[in-house]
Amino acid sequence: MNGNGAGRLYTPELLSLAVNLADYPLEDSLPHRGEAVSRTCGSKLALGLASDADGVIEGVGMQVSACAVGQAAAAVFAAGAMGMDRRKVAAAGQAIEGWLAGGPEADWPGIGAIAAAREHPGRHGAILLPWRAAHAALSNAAAAE
Repeated sequence: MNGNGAGRLYTPELLSLAVNLADYPLEDSLPHRGEAVSRTCGSKLALGLASDADGVIEGVGMQVSACAVGQAAAAVFAAGAMGMDRRKVAAAGQAIEGWLAGGPEADWPGIGAIAAAREHPGRHGAILLPWRAAHAALSNAAAAE
């Protein structure tokens, strides 16, 4: 890749993550639903989750309309979400928001793959989409109980 900012942002690792979204289709069998839209770029994410009786995520599906950075962030979320619950997802979302603002790297599997996007504030909204949609989905599920 070239030496400009876009070349550093769109790394082969980030671009390959975007392709992984095919592994997480948004299916009707995923009962907990949430959506998020980035105010900065207009990216959208619709998310479905399945959880066990304790609220632990057992299934993830998404429909993503976002740049490669947003798609990669969604794939990172999906790959790490299994076994998480509402509290862990909310805490991770806050930690990622802090990380994007210059704080320490958040504790989420694979988050380092999108580290180059930290330097591009216009992409931060797209990065946060899956955590915001998951928080909404899990909050809706908790409210329905």
